[in-house]
Amino acid sequence: MSAGRDLVLSIGRLYCDIVFRGLDAMPRLGEERFAESVAIVPGGGGFITAAHLAALGLRAGLLARIGTDPLSGTLAPALADSGVDLRWLERTPEAGPQPTVVMVQDGERAFLSRRAGSARPATLDAALADPAARHLHIAEFATLAEIPDLIETAKGAGLTVSLDPSWDDDWIRRPDLIERAAGADIFLPNAAEARAIAGCDDLDEAGSRLAGHFPVVVVKDGGNGARLFQRGNAFPLPAPEGGPVLDTTGAGDAFNAGFLAAWLAGRPSQQALAEGIACGTLSVRSVGGAGTRLDHTDVDTMSRNLLRSHDRIDA
Repeated sequence: MSAGRDLVLSIGRLYCDIVFRGLDAMPRLGEERFAESVAIVPGGGGFITAAHLAALGLRAGLLARIGTDPLSGTLAPALADSGVDLRWLERTPEAGPQPTVVMVQDGERAFLSRRAGSARPATLDAALADPAARHLHIAEFATLAEIPDLIETAKGAGLTVSLDPSWDDDWIRRPDLIERAAGADIFLPNAAEARAIAGCDDLDEAGSRLAGHFPVVVVKDGGNGARLFQRGNAFPLPAPEGGPVLDTTGAGDAFNAGFLAAWLAGRPSQQALAEGIACGTLSVRSVGGAGTRLDHTDVDTMSRNLLRSHDRIDA
């Protein structure tokens, strides 16, 4: 990284995730279901990515708003323990409560969320002007839609920018989504988002189309791994098989952290892809998007094994 510029900012709504696990079936209208366990944890891609970046040793700051209500207050210990720089976390009654109910059954999830107030923190301009700021990660397109000058302002301040569109029914198929995201250096959709935004079912074609608009495109495909599209080339890398899966919430955000940490460190894009897959894989071993504290050694070992396995398959 540039001397003196080591701060990665992550922006997105901060949710109070209420995660129910151990369901026999998802509830239907008029029915009540009971879960084996419940956990209340901080959620939202902005926080989850920042927490994993901090665990990987990067200086990560969260740009978000949080309410002053009792539900929002339950997040205080986890936020304080996350290692994330919270100087730019705006606390205001307007921003809460902002809950997400997460129901997990057989690895599949259903979400019910409430957005409260504006996504733009009053601290935004001060954070982007911080002389240490190097990169801005935008965790959801909905936040960018509310702050349409966000990419332009960040780039004007000398920051590189990444964007995870994060599925939003109001925006995902809008023809102007790509235009509004112009200027992002790294575009990080999952497979469903890539297909919807590019308007085609073939994942390689979707990635190639998106790569015509962004310098680096990474398409996350869950248990199938991920695909990198850059400078006219495509590089697929499968995920490792096996391993415990407790909660896949935030796996894509953990992937983002792994990829960004490697990319910002100047490592080759293929290695960054492997480190992203490793972080996403390791993150599902605990409840909550940031429940697993990523370890350098584990990430490095898994990513190296992934690349070796790919080389053997190609050979």
